[in-house]
Amino acid sequence: MTTQRTNPAAAPVELRSVTRHYGDGGQTVAALAGVTTAFRAGTMTAVMGPSGSGKSTLLHCAAGIDRPTAGEVLIGGTGLGGLDEDALTLLRRERVGFVFQAFNLVSALTAAQNVELPLRLARRRPAAGEVAAALAEVGLADRADHRPNELSGGQQQRVAIARAMISRPAVLFADEPTGALDARTSRTVLRLLRDLVDRRGQTVVMVTHDPAAAAYADRVMLLADGRIADELPGGGAEAIAGRMAALEVRA
Repeated sequence: MTTQRTNPAAAPVELRSVTRHYGDGGQTVAALAGVTTAFRAGTMTAVMGPSGSGKSTLLHCAAGIDRPTAGEVLIGGTGLGGLDEDALTLLRRERVGFVFQAFNLVSALTAAQNVELPLRLARRRPAAGEVAAALAEVGLADRADHRPNELSGGQQQRVAIARAMISRPAVLFADEPTGALDARTSRTVLRLLRDLVDRRGQTVVMVTHDPAAAAYADRVMLLADGRIADELPGGGAEAIAGRMAALEVRA
């Protein structure tokens, strides 16, 4: 099963009037309510909002993990709605990278084996030096043979970023990537994500509750009640925190 060919001129990710309901009958809840937005190539977007605002649902729909109730999601110009599960899985594998708060490394595998895993799942043998180069890029060239329990939290998250980037995805989705890290380690991870954007033109979409993390982004999207309630073209942590506080008061 093959996916449709992606359009290199299209935005890496685009949402058109995306709605997502959960529940049945009269008990449905609208986690997203007609969201239209696009994430431009080579930019970093922070998605913020109060608890229950739809942040995670937006990320899951944009990444093709969850299917919207209505509307359309496109990755590289390819609409996801017309893809069956096999084609959708293949598209995610080829075009999408994921980084999670809990790292999600396989405990029995070394750092190098964890990074190599997406290629193995795609039945592709890594090129000579490819995995070593990916670890070197995140500053862990000397940790290739270490298992997750031998690494700090920040090192585990950097392995997770190397794993997400090994397939050269069109977009990297990060769900609270610094939520389990202390402030100093968080800055290291955020600088790494920012460097991927600035140096490699990577598109990054990051859900975060932390204004200091959002300050690394080019654009901050604020959600409330499943809708885009406000946007900032980047900005400092204090300005972002102020807008978040105003949004929570209105909510």
